[in-house]
Amino acid sequence: LEEIPWPLQDSGNILKQGYLEKRSREPSFFSSEWHRRWCVLTQRNFLYYANEKSKQPRGSFPIERCQARLDPQLRKDSRKKCCFQLLCPGKRSYEFMAPSAAEAQDWVEQIRFLLRDLSSLTIPCEEDGEEEEELSRDQDSSDSMNNSHNSTLNPEELEPEGDDIYEVVPGELQNSQ
Repeated sequence: LEEIPWPLQDSGNILKQGYLEKRSREPSFFSSEWHRRWCVLTQRNFLYYANEKSKQPRGSFPIERCQARLDPQLRKDSRKKCCFQLLCPGKRSYEFMAPSAAEAQDWVEQIRFLLRDLSSLTIPCEEDGEEEEELSRDQDSSDSMNNSHNSTLNPEELEPEGDDIYEVVPGELQNSQ
């Protein structure tokens, strides 16, 4: 199990927490298949503890690239609508049971919302992309052109350079001036 040292860097950003029952990977003859765990969803990780007061998680995994879905197949009894699964690529699936069907749905929705959020951070939308290009342009400009030439350009003249990622553009700009 991956141990995340306590305190967590993002421990302040708890999005959801509460008791869930976690299905044991290897249930023994003597213990129950389902274990009550205090579960915490942060902006980057899913952690589960023995109980609410535990300082050290029993287990944790990054939530990024996981999939969350309701899974009524996990149980055959009346609590099947309370079950959900987290599928983590390259790892395994984690199976949980919430106190109610509505609570299970809420966990799944929170995780899906978070995953949408995380994927939008890794693929910048247009506004973010322009800001990132401006930052990298400032760093690249001292290498690609001499500084005195660069300092005389105003932001409007720099604009076409940011719209195209090909290296040909700066050369074309210099030739046209």
